[in-house]
Amino acid sequence: MSVGITMTSPSEAAAPANSRMLSIARKQRLQDALFHRITQLFSLLVLFALLGIIVSLFINALPVLQKFGARFIWYVEWDIINEEFGAAIAIVGTLASAGIALLIAVPLAFGIALFLTETCPPWLRRPLGTSIELLAAVPSIIYGMFGLFVFAPLFADYFQVPVQKLMSGMPLIGFLFGGSTNGMGILAAGIVLAFMVLPFVAAVMRDVFEIVPPILRESAYGLGCTTWEVVRRVVLPYTQKGVIGGVMLGLGRALGETMAVTFVIGNANRMPSSLFSPGTSIASTLANEFGEAADFHISALFALGFLLFVITFIVLALAKWMIVRGEKAKGL
Repeated sequence: MSVGITMTSPSEAAAPANSRMLSIARKQRLQDALFHRITQLFSLLVLFALLGIIVSLFINALPVLQKFGARFIWYVEWDIINEEFGAAIAIVGTLASAGIALLIAVPLAFGIALFLTETCPPWLRRPLGTSIELLAAVPSIIYGMFGLFVFAPLFADYFQVPVQKLMSGMPLIGFLFGGSTNGMGILAAGIVLAFMVLPFVAAVMRDVFEIVPPILRESAYGLGCTTWEVVRRVVLPYTQKGVIGGVMLGLGRALGETMAVTFVIGNANRMPSSLFSPGTSIASTLANEFGEAADFHISALFALGFLLFVITFIVLALAKWMIVRGEKAKGL
C-alpha cells in the first residue's frame, strides 16, 4: 500500500500568515482613521461653537454698532429712555477691577506656589494644596454674598475711613481715595475678584513648578545657589509658558466674572473718579439689565457682550505674543 505525501512549498505556507498580517494592518489603519476623524470632529465642534457665539453676538449687536459705530467704545452715556448707549463706563470698570485683582492675586499666588513646591513641609503640602483647590470650587454667588454682607462693612470701617482721612489731602494721589466710604466701589470689587482669581492662578503655578525636573534643581543647589536663585534662574525660565498661562486664566476669570462683581461694585452708570467710587462692569451690566431689556436696549447689551469677547481675545493674543517673544529671546 502506498501513502501519498503532499509537500508544501515555503511560499504557500507563508501565504495565510501574510494574509492575516495584511488583514490586521487594514483593520489598524481603519481604526486609526476612525479615531482621527472622531477627535477631529470633537475639535471642530468647539471651533463651530466659538464661531456661532461670535456670529450671534455680532448679529444681535449690529443695530447699535450701525448707529454709533466705533464711538460706542468711548461714548460715556448710558440712557435707556433716550436709547443713547456707550460702553466706556463698563469697559473702564471691567479693566480697573480686573487689573486690581491681578495686582493683588498674582504675587500672592506666586508666593503660595513657591512655598508649596520649594519649602513647604511634606506633611502640610497635601492639605494646603487641597484647601486652595477647594477655594476654586466655591461658587461666585458665595463670594458675592461674602463681599456684600461680610467684607464690605469691614472694608468700609477699617480701611476706607482711615485711609481716606490719611490720604485724601495728599497731592497727586489724594483724588484716588475720595468718594463715599460704604464698602462698595471699584477697589472693593477688585479685592473680591482677587479672592476668586487667587486659587486658579496658584493651582496652575504650583502644577507647572512641580514639572521642573528635580535634577535641574539639585544641580543648581549643588553649585551653591540659594532658593531664590534656583527659582529665578531655573524654575521660572523653565515654566514661563505655564506661569503666563495661569495669569491669563486668572485675568479671563476676572474679566468675565458677574455675580461677585455685581454685589460689590456699586452698579452706578457713571465714570469712576476714585478707587472708592461706585462703578459698573460689562458683566454686571448684563446681569442687572438683561431681564428687563427690550428692542434696542437688548442690542446694546449684546454689543457689550461682543466687546467683552473682543477684550478677552486681545488679552489672549497678547499672552501668546509674550510667550513667542520670550522663546525668541532665548533662541528657541
